[in-house]
Amino acid sequence: MGAASDGMGGWRARIGALRESRKLVLVIVAIALLLDNMLLTTVVPIIPEFLYDIRHPDAPLSVSLEDLTTPLPSPTPYCPCLNKTLVDNNTQIPLNLTAEKEERHKELIHETVAVGVMFASKAIVQLLANPFVGPLTHKIGYSVPMFTGFILMFLSTLIFAFGRSYGVLFVARALQGIGSSCSSVSGMGMLAERYPDDKERGNAMGIALGGLALGVLIGPPFGGLMYEFVGKTAPFLMLSALALGDGLLQLMILQPGVVRQETEPPSLRALITDPYIIVAAGAITFANVGIAMLEPSLPIWMADTMEARRWQQGVAFLPASICYLIGTNLFGPLGHKMGRWLAACSGLVIIGICLILIPMARKLEHLIIPNAGLGFAIGMVDSSMMPELGFLVDIRHAAVYGSVYAIGDTAFCLGYAVGPAFSGALVNSIGFEWMLVIIAILNFAYAPFLLLLRSPPARDEKQSLIISEKSSVRYVSYQNEEE
Repeated sequence: MGAASDGMGGWRARIGALRESRKLVLVIVAIALLLDNMLLTTVVPIIPEFLYDIRHPDAPLSVSLEDLTTPLPSPTPYCPCLNKTLVDNNTQIPLNLTAEKEERHKELIHETVAVGVMFASKAIVQLLANPFVGPLTHKIGYSVPMFTGFILMFLSTLIFAFGRSYGVLFVARALQGIGSSCSSVSGMGMLAERYPDDKERGNAMGIALGGLALGVLIGPPFGGLMYEFVGKTAPFLMLSALALGDGLLQLMILQPGVVRQETEPPSLRALITDPYIIVAAGAITFANVGIAMLEPSLPIWMADTMEARRWQQGVAFLPASICYLIGTNLFGPLGHKMGRWLAACSGLVIIGICLILIPMARKLEHLIIPNAGLGFAIGMVDSSMMPELGFLVDIRHAAVYGSVYAIGDTAFCLGYAVGPAFSGALVNSIGFEWMLVIIAILNFAYAPFLLLLRSPPARDEKQSLIISEKSSVRYVSYQNEEE
C-alpha cells in the first residue's frame, strides 16, 4: 500500500514538474499556431477550385478546355472533297476554343472576388475578437482562452470537411477567426510571461513563430496533394484529429482554469495611443498584406496564365513557407543582436522587391526565388516585431501582455483581412501585376518609420535601469542619450 502511495506521489510530482516546464508551454503554443495556420493555408489550393467546380459542374477547372472540345475524326486521304470539308470545319475549332478560354478567364477573375472575401472573413472576425480576448486574459488568465481556441478550431475543421456550399464554408472560415484570436493572443501572452528576459523571449517567440511557419509550410502542398488524389474531406479530417491531440495535451499540461493577474494591466487605449507600439504593429501589417493578397489570387493567376494543376498551385507557396520557417528561427536571436528595427526595416525592403518580381514569372520554376525571398523577409519582420511588442510594454507600461499581443495579432490579421478582401477588386480593376507593384511601394514607404524603434524611450529612468540589468546592449544606449 505504501509503495503504491509512493508511486502515485512520484507520478504526481512528475506531472507537476511538467506543468511548470516553460519548454512544454512553448511546445503547446507552437503546436496550436502550427495547426491554426495549417488550416489557414490548407484551404488555399482547395477552396478556389472547389467553389468554381460547384458553380460550373459541366466544365470543372481540372479539365482543360482542349479535353472539353470533341475532336473531329481524321479525314480520309482517299476522298479529296471530304478532306476539304473537314479542313474548313477544323478552322472553327481554334476560334471556339479561344472564345471558351476568354469566357473561363472572365469567370476566374470573378471567382477571385468571392474567394478573396471568404479568405478575408477569418481575419476580419479575428480582428473584431482581439480587443475582447486581450483584456479577458487579464481577468481570467491565458489557459481558458487558449483551450477555447482549440474547441473552436476543431469545430471549424469539421465544418470545412463536410461543407458543400459557399455559405457553410464561409461560416467555417469565420469561426476559425474567433478560435485563432483566442489561441494567438493567449499563446503569445503566455510566452511573454514565462520568458521575462528580452533575449530569451525573442528566442522563444522565434520558435513559436516557427510553428506558425511550419503550418504555413505544410498547408498549401498538403491541401493541394490531398485534394488532387484523395478529395476535399480527407485533409480536414486529418487536421481535426491533430487538433484533438493538441486539446488533450492542453488539458494535461495547462489544466485550464481561471487565474487572475496581480499586476494592474495597461489599458488598451494607452497601448493603442503609444506611437512606438503602433509602428511595430504597422510593420507586421505591411509585411503580411502582400502574401495575403497572393493567397486567393496567385492560384487563380497560375491557372489562368500557366494552366497550372492543383498540386502546382499548392507547391507554389512552398519556397515562401520554407524560407519563412528559416527566417523566424534565424532572426529570433539575430534580431536581438543586430537591432530588431534594422531586421524589420530590411525585411520590408526585400518584400517589396520580391512582390515586383512575382508577376514576371512564366513557369512554376520562375516563382521559386521571389517566393522564397518573400517568405524569408516576412519571417525577419514577424520574429523581430513580436518580441519587440513585449519589450515596449516592459519599458513603457506594465508587464502584462494580453492586450499588447491582441494589438500584435490585430496587426497580423489586418494584413490578412485587407489583402484578400481587396485583391479580387484590384485584380479586376488594375490587374494582378499592378496590384503587387502598389503593395511593394507601400512596403518601401513604410520601412523608414522603423528608425523610431532604434532606441525607444522608457517610461522613466528607474524602469530603464532595472531592465538594463537583463540586457545591457539595447538600454545602455538609451541612458547615454539621456546623459
